[in-house]
This record gives sequence, structure tokens and C-alpha cells, in this order.
Amino acid sequence: DGYRNTNLYQGGRAGNQVSDDYRYQDGNYEGYAPNDGYYRGGDEPAHEEDAQSDVTEGHDEDDEVYEGEYQGIPHPDDIKEKQKQRGPAVADEYRDRADLMAERMEDEEQLAHQYENIIEECGHGRFQWTLFFVLGLALMADGVEVFVVGFVLPSAEKDMCLSSSNKGMLGLIVYLGMMVGAVMLGGLADKLGRKQCLIISLAINAAFAFLSSFVQGYGFFLFCRLISGLGIGGSLPIVFAYFSEFLSREKRGEHLSWLCMFWMIGGIFASAMAWSIIPHYGWGFSMGTKYHFHSWRVFVLVCSLPCIASLVALKFMPESPRFLLEIGKHDEAWMILKQVHDTNMRAKGEPERVFTVSYIKTPKQIDEFIEIQSSTGTWYQRWLVRITTTFKQVWDNVLYCLTAQYRMNTLMLAVVWFTMALSYYGLIVWFPDMIRYFQEEAYESRVKIFDEEEVSHFTFNFTLENQIHRNGEYRNDKFIGMKFKEVRFEDSLFEECYFEDVTSSETFFENCTIISTVFYNTDLYEHKFINCRLINSTFMKEKEGCHLDFEEDNDFLIYLVSFLGSLSVLPGNIISALLMDKIGRIKMIGGSMLISAVCCFFLFFGNSESAMIGWQCLFCGASIAAWNALDVITVELYPTDKRATAFGILNGLCKFGAILGNSIFSSFVGITKVVPILLASSALVGGGLLALRLPETRDQVLM
Repeated sequence: DGYRNTNLYQGGRAGNQVSDDYRYQDGNYEGYAPNDGYYRGGDEPAHEEDAQSDVTEGHDEDDEVYEGEYQGIPHPDDIKEKQKQRGPAVADEYRDRADLMAERMEDEEQLAHQYENIIEECGHGRFQWTLFFVLGLALMADGVEVFVVGFVLPSAEKDMCLSSSNKGMLGLIVYLGMMVGAVMLGGLADKLGRKQCLIISLAINAAFAFLSSFVQGYGFFLFCRLISGLGIGGSLPIVFAYFSEFLSREKRGEHLSWLCMFWMIGGIFASAMAWSIIPHYGWGFSMGTKYHFHSWRVFVLVCSLPCIASLVALKFMPESPRFLLEIGKHDEAWMILKQVHDTNMRAKGEPERVFTVSYIKTPKQIDEFIEIQSSTGTWYQRWLVRITTTFKQVWDNVLYCLTAQYRMNTLMLAVVWFTMALSYYGLIVWFPDMIRYFQEEAYESRVKIFDEEEVSHFTFNFTLENQIHRNGEYRNDKFIGMKFKEVRFEDSLFEECYFEDVTSSETFFENCTIISTVFYNTDLYEHKFINCRLINSTFMKEKEGCHLDFEEDNDFLIYLVSFLGSLSVLPGNIISALLMDKIGRIKMIGGSMLISAVCCFFLFFGNSESAMIGWQCLFCGASIAAWNALDVITVELYPTDKRATAFGILNGLCKFGAILGNSIFSSFVGITKVVPILLASSALVGGGLLALRLPETRDQVLM
């Protein structure tokens, strides 16, 4: 039990004087055996048998210890004792794989307890808070990404001539990218490293989010949002795995819950920016008649800033030492842990405290990646082998999560994640759609109807809005520089009229007769004339492209709804952070989901915009505790070399639930409230009850 050996912790100033720290024999450290997973120093000149190291001896008035000097050489007496117990060494290639795996699991258990003690010695201070804000920006970018498309859709559909099916695809494509990115990049993070994969993830998101604000075509914009979603989807599992590996057991639940607040901040940021930027249609520019950069594109550009800021700050943060130890990089991990310790001690005003850890257990390395020589094959063949090998290792990790040891936990977590996502994301889309439905009902109730009006030799140069004209006759009239909004002409006659520079929105001509009429520079296209007779009429220089015809006066209400929905999770975030380590993860998930299910039933009484907004805030505030606890327990249930992979799989399943929820719930808007409410509440009750059967991880060290 290496982590219990008091000789493994040495070099402090508290009076621990350790002798015979370093012994040398024939230029090598005494007692080292090959292939045993222990740290090996380089060749050094021989010293006397009883020489003592000034590094771990402490210091006196004549000799001051340099704190940054490496102290990672274990006591040789410990190694000799271990070798006596182990007996004659057997080369790894002649040992059974099951024996190697058993030895590795024993090493991992020892490392888990030792690493917990090391993190406790390093303390919780400036380093963790710095990393907290850097990773928080990455999580904030994920929250922004969820809201961006919903906010730009009303403007983008007019700017890009989007049909209803195209709008639906644009809304779902981001979740599809997140689903793929979570599984793919989460798996890679267990092989390539937390920091490296998080940088790749954020760089993909920042690049394609930035590019999407400039592209004009619908297809290219859809592609950019897909790849952008893939990048930011991969960041979520990495962020939680990365941060958890710098936290001690007592701090982990609370501080991972505080980290979740940045998702709320992302929603608030997106809502505030949409509210302040999108309605200002003049905030943009045009280049000719083909290229237009409207205000909603400025909004998309601004929303990429949190991701860019996190990407830059992440360059100054170290890799996870727990990951480095898992792959056998002892020296790098030791130096990072010493950096964490020294940073925190300096911030606490105790710079004289020395990092007392001299040796950290590294697990047995079994399937190491063998680098291909540059003379082997062509460059693309070498890269193909590397990529194939890496993805095979990722796939093996995926399958490992379904082995007997983790199968039941993985399946139960999958159901809980899916039911939570189905109900939450479905209702998050359903709330704004229901509010729009109430607005449309109120708007239609104010429609003005004109029957059998006769107008001749009149010039229309003003806006007609929310009107129905039936059986009218219009002769020698001019419609110049005007706008039609929600206007219908039914069974009407237009004779020798002139339309010039006309812009229309939701305007149609049904069963009309149009005789000797000229349409010049208008957007009254063929599909707006339904069962009409056009006799000797001419269409000249039709408007090209699509136009932002009107600024919706009540669009701000949608931004306000999202803003309040994001802000309403603040109390739930605070409560979950303070109680996460007191009542446990399981009770937090089950209680939060059951309370959220009760909130769903009150939606039957939401028959107005204000009532719907109120119930949305209550639902979001109640459900956030379950999300936070799910993030924490998913991190703690899996070992380090499978942690990001498992989180990525479950988060990918969560995004699949979001896609289903969006599709199902939105299809019932204006039809019935019963199906969405019953579906959401039953899913929450089932998931909450199942969550109570999960193992509690509150007192568990991070394996």
C-alpha cells in the first residue's frame, strides 16, 4: 500500500528530517527494476553510501532549500522491501492480460487514495478559482449556443427565405452537432488529454460560429452551425472531467455545482445581447445587392466572444495531473501539482510551505501507443494508422462503459439523462411557442374586415396591417412605396392598377381577378396569388432575395421570456451548490425531478402569456438542481481513463432527447396542452424514481 507509506511524503519544514534519501549504485538508483511502473531518474555520478540529499533534508541557517527543486525520488529502502515481497520479476509480454489488468486496477485504487491526499495538501485556492473562471467561460459558450438559433430564426427566416421545414432543421441541427461532438470529443479527451481536446473543441466552435455570421446561403449557414455545435458539444464532458480532477472530495460537489451557474450566465448573456442588438435593423451593412450583414449576424458574432475568451485563457492552464498519472507521465504530473500547491500557498500568505510529496503512484501501462517510424510507409499511411488506433481505443472505452462492472449504472444514468432532456428541452421550446400562439390569437382577434369596398383613382402610400378585404373593387389605383402586413384580399377585382416598390409579409390574394395591372419592383410573387385570374397583367423587376420587412413589436417578449427563464435558475443553483454535499447527489436528482413533475401539472392553468412565463420560471428553477447533480454523479461514477467518454455518451443521449423533445412538443402547439404536459411529467416521475436506485458517490474518492 504505497499511499499509506509515510516515507512517500517527505521534505516538509515541520521537523521531518529524512536521511538516506538518495543512494546510488553503479551510476543508477539502487533497487530499481524494469517495467514496474515506478518513476526512473536519469544516470547520475556515484556518491558515498551515507550521503544525504539537501533537497529533502529541509534547511538550516547555512543552506536554504530551493522550493522548485525536484523531490520526486522515492526512498530506496521502500523499493527493496517491495521487490522482496514481489519476488522474481516476469516480463510483461509473458504475463496474462488478466494479471496485468488486476495489477493496474490495484495501482489505480492506490493512486485514487494517494491523489486525494495530495489534492488536500495542495488546498483549494487561487489556482482552482482561476481554472473555475476559465472553464466557466467554456460552459457559458455552451449555454449561448443553445439560445442563438432560437433568437435569430425570426430574422434569418426572412433574410434567407426559409420555409417551415428549413426553420425546423435549423433549430435541430445544433443539437445534432452537439450529440456527435459530445461522444467523439469526450472519448478523445480520455486518450489525448483534457486540455488539448478542450482547445480543439473550443477552436472548432469559435471558428465556425464566427464564419456562420458572414455566410449568406442557407446550406452553408446550416453546415457552419452543425460544426459549431459539434465543437461546443464536445466541451461539456471535458469541462466537468477536467475541473473535477483538481478538486478534493469535500469540495467537488459544491464547486462543480457553482460551475454550472455559467450555463445560466450564458443564457442571460444571449438573451441580453439579442434584446439589445437584433431589433436594431440598421446595425449592419450591405455590399451591392447580394451581400447583406444585418443586425442578427452581429448578434451571432458577439455570441462567439465567450468561446474565444475561454480558448485564449486555456492556453495558460496546465493539463490535468490526474490524466497524466493515468498514462504514466509522473514527472509532468508532479510538477503541475507542485504548481497548484505553490500558487495556493502564495495566495494564502504561506509561500514558505514546501510541497512534501516525493512520489506518486502510476498505474501499470498496458496498451501503449507505439510511434511509427518516419521511414515506415507514406505520411498519410502513418496518420491513418494513428487515427485508426486512437478511434479503436475510444471505441474500446465506449464498450467498457457497458461491461458488467458499469453496465447497470450506465443504463440507469442513460434513462435519467434522456427523460430529463426530453421534458426539459421540450418544454423550453414549447413555452415560447405557446406564448407566440397566445400573441397570434390576440392579434387575429383585432383583425379589421372590409366588405364590398370600392376605391378608384386613389394612391396608397402607407402601411396596411391585419386586414381582410372581401369583394372589393379597385380601379385605377396606385400602390406605391407601401407595406402589406397580414393582409388578405378575397374575391376582389383589381383593374388598371399600378404596384411599385411594395413589400409584403403574410399577404395573399385569393380568388381575385387582376386585369391590366403592372407590378414593378415588388415581392408579390406567384405563390401569393391563390386561384387568381391574371389578365394582361405584367410583373417587372421583381425584388430579389428576402427582406426583413417588419420589426416585430413583441419580439422583445420572447427575449424577455428566455432572460427570465435563465435568471430563474439562480436560486436553484445556489441551493444545489450549498446542499449537494450535505444531502447527496441521489436525493438531489430524485427530489428535483419529482418537484419539476409537479410544476408541469400547473401548466394546465397557464392560459395567458403572464401565466406561462411564471410557470416556466418555476419549472426551470426546480429542475436545475437535477441537472447539477447529474453532472456531478456522472463524473464520480467512472474512473479517470473512462470519465470523459462516459460523460460524452450520456450527454450525447441527452441531446438526442432534446431533439425528440423539440420535435414532439412543438407539433402540439395550438392543438392541445394535454399531451406535452403529461409526457413531460411522466418522464420526470419515471426518471426521478429510477435515479433513487443509483449509488451515492458523495464520500467516494475520484477513481
